Amino acid sequence: MYTVVGSRTNRTFRVLWVLEELGVEYDHKPYSVRSPEALEHSPTGKLPALIAEGEVITDSAAIITFLADRHGGLTFPAGSVQRAKQDALLHRVNDEIDAVLWTAARHSFILPEEERVPAVKESLKLEFARSLDRLMEQIDGPYLMGDTMTIPDIILVHCGGWAYNAKFPLENETFKAYTKRLRERDAFKRAAALP
Repeated sequence: MYTVVGSRTNRTFRVLWVLEELGVEYDHKPYSVRSPEALEHSPTGKLPALIAEGEVITDSAAIITFLADRHGGLTFPAGSVQRAKQDALLHRVNDEIDAVLWTAARHSFILPEEERVPAVKESLKLEFARSLDRLMEQIDGPYLMGDTMTIPDIILVHCGGWAYNAKFPLENETFKAYTKRLRERDAFKRAAALP
């Protein structure tokens, strides 16, 4: 059995959602970021962390890729062209969407106050909207990979909620419909109900 360390209020949600989608049993420890318990499993105190076979895996993208590969769901087979395209989307979402939101968060409340540059957030909002528009122009099906839900969908939908809370522009109608569809999934709702 796996142990998931972290609250659903951060990137740990992605791991919880994947486990719910895959129907895999797990134990959940909803510890806070940088808490003493988090530091036991993650040297930086960042979460999520996944304990598998006595080993700790960190980083939400690494964890959900591991789980998808291990349990044969939400992914295409390693070495396939479809997997290369899936991985390209995963990196694109991380680089163009997640990283922009993370930078805004750092300049809002994470960095020491004297290191924050609040004015950068307006530029980040513009970059986010452009990246999201370009990504949605390429969507050809209910999911990023067409008819198959994959881990880039998990990260992108999670980023949508993060963007909403951070008051980032979410005016793209295709994105609104896409996130609404995925947020209606039973596995999403189960993960959202966790602490």
